[in-house]
Amino acid sequence: MQNVGFPSSYGLDNHGLLNIKTVYWNLYPAALVEQVLLRQEGDLASQGAVVVNTGQHTGRSPEDKFIVKYGNEDDESIWWGKINQPILPQKFDQLHQKMLSFLQGRDVFIQDMLVGAYPPQSRPIRIVTDKAWSSLFSRNLFIRLPPGKLAQHIPEFTVIQCPDFEASPNQDDTNSSTFIILNFSRRLVLIGGTSYAGEIKKSIFSVMNYLMPRKGILSMHCSANLGVNGDVALFFGLSGTGKTTLSSDPERALIGDDEHGWSNVGVFNFEGGCYAKTIHLRQNLEPLIWESARRFGTVLENVVFDPLTHQVDFDSAALTENTRAAYPLDFVENHVPEGYSGHPANIFFLSADAFGVLPPLSKLTPEQAMYYFLSGYTSKLAGTEKGLGSEPQATFSTCFGAPFLPLNPRVYAELLGQKIARHDVSVWLVNTGWTGGPFGVGERIRLPYTRAMVKAVLGHRLDDIAMRKDPVFGLSIPESCPGVPSDALNPLKTWKDQTAYFTQARKLVVNFESNFKQFEGVVSNELMAAGPHLLN
Repeated sequence: MQNVGFPSSYGLDNHGLLNIKTVYWNLYPAALVEQVLLRQEGDLASQGAVVVNTGQHTGRSPEDKFIVKYGNEDDESIWWGKINQPILPQKFDQLHQKMLSFLQGRDVFIQDMLVGAYPPQSRPIRIVTDKAWSSLFSRNLFIRLPPGKLAQHIPEFTVIQCPDFEASPNQDDTNSSTFIILNFSRRLVLIGGTSYAGEIKKSIFSVMNYLMPRKGILSMHCSANLGVNGDVALFFGLSGTGKTTLSSDPERALIGDDEHGWSNVGVFNFEGGCYAKTIHLRQNLEPLIWESARRFGTVLENVVFDPLTHQVDFDSAALTENTRAAYPLDFVENHVPEGYSGHPANIFFLSADAFGVLPPLSKLTPEQAMYYFLSGYTSKLAGTEKGLGSEPQATFSTCFGAPFLPLNPRVYAELLGQKIARHDVSVWLVNTGWTGGPFGVGERIRLPYTRAMVKAVLGHRLDDIAMRKDPVFGLSIPESCPGVPSDALNPLKTWKDQTAYFTQARKLVVNFESNFKQFEGVVSNELMAAGPHLLN
């Protein structure tokens, strides 16, 4: 076995990895890019980013995610079901041994890193993969250690990723040849049959979602930034709703773009990088992401580029709509180096409403905040996915991150409610989707308007503005907002046909009520009543 780079004294034999050809330990970006090109894993874009194609998996595989079930007390805390599917320890051990055998005689890349920027809550992790570009991705996304600390690094959790190793569903009790298996007892994650690097990122997020609430820390699928006056803002939302876009504000310092913890001290980033969607990326609208996505060391996933000029085409969805850029946080000039700050003053829930009926901006009561947090609403767009048909499809992901929650949603919701009350936080619902009609009829709410609304909230320019109640959703909508036409704040006024508006609104209300039935008898009557209701 040959070691290259900055090895740790905690060797691979501790993971059962034997007879490895060459181990590339903690390589820096330039060396990793060199390996990517030498191994023909990807190409170099004209501006210096690495461009890779993840093949058939251009997004996560939620139906292939499992948690090992041992039948002990620890299992009782897991939110078992479609999201957290159980797998037997024997099957996990079987797949683990197969992976170890698969890696014999191969080169592997190691990244020893941290997750959790606030030092008392930092956790040492190790990412093992046989792909140089996956190692570069991991180095970009997690918190990097100085060379002097690598030799003593002992991981608390380890991820082993082998994209080319596939499971046998009949033998291994998986649903397909792809698998993502979390073993909390063994502190080990196995990923195989998929090249999509987001699985690495989200598996560690799932680990933090398991560990942090047990310490009274709320783990959150949100972005966070910091104002010049020290005010923190959080942005919750599912993929494509604008978390990264809205938190990457030149006038505010970025704490992080996707995963955070909220402790008794304040908010801290879990990661050391950003994983931004790049489809239709524009320099004038998203300058920070634009600059970072084009730099040397960035990994571009499934972004189309010209094979002759190597110019990238951020508008092309030829491979997928889910094109991504993975880059370190320090590529963002205006970021918080420590990765943590105080308690938030404002929280924004982002929903891309393709029905076109939610207000662009509304303020939530504490009960409404809990309702919409547990709902985690956004919508899939008609025509963008196979089988969706002609109507937009309501999508609910509890706590805005159900696929990554090992524990019951009540755990996260109760923590959020406690912290909102304790720190007197204002909560806002922002529709980053459609207005004037549903998808295909109306138009997308303009990003400058959304930015203006968020800026007005953070600048206290809505504090004295009168609010009115939305007739369907019962939400408090500001009568005016600097930089936004008054009619744009009222979705009813943007529709030419008000009867059609109420028809669409009723459809969405039915979806909300149907989804929230799962919480009947679990949450208070006041919370149950905080959601939208059908009109007579």
